[in-house]
Amino acid sequence: MEKLNMIAAYLRARYLLPGDDRGATAVEYSLLAALIAGICIVAVTGFGNQISTIFNTLTGKISIP
Repeated sequence: MEKLNMIAAYLRARYLLPGDDRGATAVEYSLLAALIAGICIVAVTGFGNQISTIFNTLTGKISIP
């Protein structure tokens, strides 16, 4: 009886519940996008004042007649 239950469970998992891994891929891409966004936020926070100073210096040196 044990083997019959195992066979039935295998057949249900194999044929009645088709494998759909699209959700897992979407989760992976979401985690990757969140990681990239976090890195961008940290970079802008860390270097924001320095970059702002560089742009202000460059715009001060550019003169439009």
